Amino acid sequence: MTIGLAGKVALITGAGSGIGRQSALAFARAGAKVVVADIVLLGGEETVRMIEAEGGEATFVKTDVSNARDVEALVKETIATYGQLDYAHNNAGIEGAQGTTIECTEDCWDKTIDTNLKGVWLCMKYEIPEMLKNHGGAIVNTSSVAGLVGFANIPAYTASKHGVSGLTKVAALEFAKSGIRVNAVCPGVIRTPMIERFTGGDPQVEAQFTAGEPIGRLGEPEEIATAVVWLCSDEASFVTGSAIPVDGGWVAQ
Repeated sequence: MTIGLAGKVALITGAGSGIGRQSALAFARAGAKVVVADIVLLGGEETVRMIEAEGGEATFVKTDVSNARDVEALVKETIATYGQLDYAHNNAGIEGAQGTTIECTEDCWDKTIDTNLKGVWLCMKYEIPEMLKNHGGAIVNTSSVAGLVGFANIPAYTASKHGVSGLTKVAALEFAKSGIRVNAVCPGVIRTPMIERFTGGDPQVEAQFTAGEPIGRLGEPEEIATAVVWLCSDEASFVTGSAIPVDGGWVAQ
């Protein structure tokens, strides 16, 4: 199955590395024009260069998704540059510090919730009005397996991702009859810079993560990107309000 998105415009946050970068590349390969958003300048610009090297079209907008003015400006820049917004992958996120619920600091809690949950809400707040003008669209939010089940020692992250899963369902119900579909992907343990920070480059820690995956390996960012593009495409036209695990069987255990 070949998904063609020629003439469409996709906005991806957290696109400077990991899942977001691969999502941006996947949308471009499907023919969409891509708006790359990230708080990290060098990473975002590198993603644009990678897309352009493959013959795609992209632009970078430096964005802090926890800041309403930044997000509003991002969407305005998308419309000013490409005239429309068809798809959004609201992916930017941080893991926060590890520690029990009582060890989690207020600063860690606030930063994690602001980026992972408030950031997704702000993105949809400004994306959806433009999609309504365009008579429809599709949004995919990045939740996590930690948005479906509990994980000890990452309370802020787990709370934020459960929030993303719930917020996704709310927005899907609100705009289903307006031609806007809203879903979430819930990645398992994916080989990204975030997981590298968790493992600290320790092969034994990575082996522990791998042992938790029934499929017997870590996931790759490209595998999440494939699911995101499919969810945005017409091939998934009857799918909305879902928080879909892409996790190698993690939550099936």
